[in-house]
Amino acid sequence: MIMTEKPSFDDIYMDLALNLSKRSHCVKMKVGAVIAKETRIVSLGYNGPPAGTHNCDVEWPEEGCPRSSKGSCSLAVHAEENAILYAAKNKVDIKGTTLYITLSPCLPCARMIFTTGIEKVLFLNSYAAYKGMASDEGIEFLRKFGVEVIHFKKKELA
Repeated sequence: MIMTEKPSFDDIYMDLALNLSKRSHCVKMKVGAVIAKETRIVSLGYNGPPAGTHNCDVEWPEEGCPRSSKGSCSLAVHAEENAILYAAKNKVDIKGTTLYITLSPCLPCARMIFTTGIEKVLFLNSYAAYKGMASDEGIEFLRKFGVEVIHFKKKELA
C-alpha cells in the first residue's frame, strides 16, 4: 500500500474557495471565500451580484455590470462579504474563525473582517496586484489591528 500525504485543512479550504470562485457571475474577477472554525466550515461565499438581482455574466457578458460613481462594479458583493452576511443571516457566530480567500481583502472588507472577529486570514492572490495598487491596504489594516494574515502558497501533494 502506497502512503500519500494527506492535505492539510488549509489546503482543503483554499481548494474549496477556488472551486467556489467558479460559481461567481462576475465577468471581471472570480473570487471564493470559506470561513472555518477549527476543522469545520461555518460559512462560504463567492463574489457577484446580490441574490435576486441581475447575473452580470448573463446580462452583460462582455463588459460586466455598470460601473459605480467610483468606477467599481455597481452590483458587486465581495466573496468575504457574502460569507460574512450569510453567517449573520443564519445567526452563525464567526468570532475566532479563519477566512480562506482567493483574493486578499480590499480595505472596506478588511474593516468588516476585523469588526466581526475573524482572527486569521489566508489569501491566495493580491488585491493590490489585481487593481494595480502600490500596496494591499486591506492586509495592512488587518495586520495593524492584530489579525493574522498569511499569503497562502499551495503545496503540491505526491
